[in-house]
Amino acid sequence: MTPENVQAPRRRLHPAAAPLLLGAAGLAGATLLHFVDPNQPGQYPTCPWLLMTGTWCPGCGTMRAIHALTELDLLGALQMNPAAMALAPFVAYGYFRWLYRSLRPPPPRTTPKKAVRPVWLYLFLGALVAYWVVRNLPFGQVLAPG
Repeated sequence: MTPENVQAPRRRLHPAAAPLLLGAAGLAGATLLHFVDPNQPGQYPTCPWLLMTGTWCPGCGTMRAIHALTELDLLGALQMNPAAMALAPFVAYGYFRWLYRSLRPPPPRTTPKKAVRPVWLYLFLGALVAYWVVRNLPFGQVLAPG
C-alpha cells in the first residue's frame, strides 16, 4: 500500500455532542428571551405567517410564552400559546431521553424500534391543524396569543 492511499482515521464526535450542543443553544435562546422581552414591539421580527395573512400560526406566541416561563409565570405562558405549553413536557422528555441514551452505550438490539407509531403522528398533525384553525375563529380567541 502506498502512502497516498492511506487515510488518516476520522475523528468522531462523542455521541452526546449533538444533544449537549442543542441544549446549550436552547439555554442561550431562553436566556436571550429572558433579558430581551418579546412583548416589546420591535425587539424581534414578526412571524412571517402573521405578516402575510394576518392570522395566527400554531407557533405564534411561543417566544412570549418562553419569556413568561423564564420569569416563572405559568399562567402567562399558557395564555401566550396553550399548545406549546401542552407540548413542552413531551419535548423535554424526548430531549432528556435522547441525552440519556447518548451518554450510555447502546443496548444490543436485533431489530430497530420505531420512534413513534404513525397513527400518533397523524393524530398529532390533525390536532395541530385543528388548533391552527380554531385559534383564528371568533369563538377561539381564548387560544390566540394574549
